[in-house]
Amino acid sequence: MSGLRAALALLTRIPTRSGPDTEHAVPWLPVVGAAVGGVVAGVYIGLRDATTPLVAATIAVAVGALITGALHEDGIADVADAFGARGDRIRTLEILKDPRHGTFGVLALVLTVVTRVAAIGSLGAWSALAAIPAAHALSRASAASLMWLLPAATPSGLGATYSAPVTRGRVSAGAVAAVVIAGALLGWWTVPAVAIVILAAALMGALALHKIDGITGDVLGAAQQLGEIGVLVLAAAAAGRIPWWHG
Repeated sequence: MSGLRAALALLTRIPTRSGPDTEHAVPWLPVVGAAVGGVVAGVYIGLRDATTPLVAATIAVAVGALITGALHEDGIADVADAFGARGDRIRTLEILKDPRHGTFGVLALVLTVVTRVAAIGSLGAWSALAAIPAAHALSRASAASLMWLLPAATPSGLGATYSAPVTRGRVSAGAVAAVVIAGALLGWWTVPAVAIVILAAALMGALALHKIDGITGDVLGAAQQLGEIGVLVLAAAAAGRIPWWHG
């Protein structure tokens, strides 16, 4: 269970005795992601009839950010600022390290949060129970794959720390866990969901290679956010045909 504790330490603010040991955490990242998604879904389901779906979705997304410490949201904001600015590789890395957010970062935060809230707010209770945990699990597995596939952009920092000990076997184990979780929740909708998170990770990875020659912790966070949003939008577009067991 040390891997589970390490994954909790890596992805959440839940106190554990373990440090963020990426090597052992990777296979458990989709499991922890699904658990976070389960909490988000539970908050949404519990509040949607007492308030409105959009209000419930807003509170649910906020709870998810509190659990994770807005780790991934910070990543997509930093990436938007850095990649949206004009400058060479060195300047781009400097912006990534800057804790302040500029226009592009704020805009990215607003758009991604609004999209998630709108997508979740369109889901019924059963669809939310299936789609939200699956989105969290798959997006974390796809982001983790970048740690093995791509080099770190710098010799220090979270990207280098996360990537160094990761092996193909552990990444594969995490991917299998994510697909199993999604398959149980989404049925055959797992196929387009997996395609979406792979595409999101591939696009973010390609952009990171072009801009900074590799990945950073912020790039991983941005890839996770894009993958999660993609699966949630897919669920919204499915219009009640998710989950398979309630159709």
